[in-house]
Amino acid sequence: MLGAGGALLAFRPVRRAVCPGSFDPVTNGHLDIIERAAGIHDEVVVAVLVNKTKSSLFTVPERIEMLQEATTKWPNVTVDSFYGLLVDFCRDRQIPVIVKGLRAVSDFEYEMQMSQMNYSLAGIDTLFMTTNPVHSFLSSSLVKEVATYGGDVSALVPAAAHGRLLARLREVAPRS
Repeated sequence: MLGAGGALLAFRPVRRAVCPGSFDPVTNGHLDIIERAAGIHDEVVVAVLVNKTKSSLFTVPERIEMLQEATTKWPNVTVDSFYGLLVDFCRDRQIPVIVKGLRAVSDFEYEMQMSQMNYSLAGIDTLFMTTNPVHSFLSSSLVKEVATYGGDVSALVPAAAHGRLLARLREVAPRS
């Protein structure tokens, strides 16, 4: 491709990536990885897993809405959902890279196996990002458990997700 004055312009494809997860609810650890991925990719799709065998606190549309609210400051981030194989989602949308956050060494073994399977199935690469140490202990499951017993998780999740979490826990709390 020639530019002004006949200079040869290098073709640079759009760098696209997906950040998959259940996000039940989204945490500040998730947002840290999403923000960093958005800083190095042209487009980032946050993909909410639809897992019909797992009981979730929030519906997929609720999780998508929370993520959309939490990611508005990054114009190159969109939110979608998927069911089935992540590599099929990536192929359908021409996304060549999966971004995964690693909290601890114990995460690596499982994630490495998944990344190798995804590469063998579809040639899709996985980029591992170590979690900011501030968030290394954080998981959606732990946030839900602490909040269920009245612990303050307001510093661990975005404000909108925090309000929804407390409201949902009040809805599902056993009546005495």
